[in-house]
Amino acid sequence: MRRIAGHFGEWLQGRSAEGPLALVTVACDALAVTAERLSDGPLSLDQVPQFLTDPQAARMLEALGKPSGRYRLRADMPPGGGAGASTAALLALAGDGAPDALARACLSVEEASDPLMHARPDSLLWAPREARILRRLPPPPRAEIVGGFFGPPVRTDAADCAFPDVSDLIAAWEAGPDLATAAGIAATSAARTTALRGPHDDPSEALARETGALGHLRAHTGSARGLIFAPGTVPAGAEAALTRAGFTGVIRFETGGAA
Repeated sequence: MRRIAGHFGEWLQGRSAEGPLALVTVACDALAVTAERLSDGPLSLDQVPQFLTDPQAARMLEALGKPSGRYRLRADMPPGGGAGASTAALLALAGDGAPDALARACLSVEEASDPLMHARPDSLLWAPREARILRRLPPPPRAEIVGGFFGPPVRTDAADCAFPDVSDLIAAWEAGPDLATAAGIAATSAARTTALRGPHDDPSEALARETGALGHLRAHTGSARGLIFAPGTVPAGAEAALTRAGFTGVIRFETGGAA
């Protein structure tokens, strides 16, 4: 059985000074996809929930010269949640491989990819529509995230590049921000995308104020939303506050630093 951890939205995402859409992902080992090859034979997928089509799975295996067969896939995160379900599923299905080759294969299937094939995906400035590293970055500071999924799923459209300019935020991130600064960068990136793309009833900013969070983050495509805290400072009732606000799948996890 192979397990591939997902992510949980982004610290920042938008248009970069280099031109391509760029992001810094939020690593999240609490959510993952597992894949188990059950037998030889024609391609057959037993998956819960449904996040890959048979043609997508076939293209991924063919691109890497992997055998078909019967596979069982299970995901902890919803499709369209902005938590990397489809990329993680493709990687779990494919098994071992060089990161660059896996990235190219993911791109050939979906025309976009999260950087989950890399050992430290949150230490990269990643071009998701090109599935390549733009620059290596300092790792994000250690943080505790309380998050969930708000609103309907939003699948990535590879042709959609209507995101705000975040070149200033990328420059600030490259300086190696402390957690308070990183949370401010994340909240600014989230607010810019919400102003441009919605949803305009997103309660994340208000929840950050209510709970005393350092800031908030979001999936810039997808429904994942999170509040950012220093480790060990999450107040009692934070998860309940998200549930009252209409979040589903509420989780708490650590990210960044040595997490």
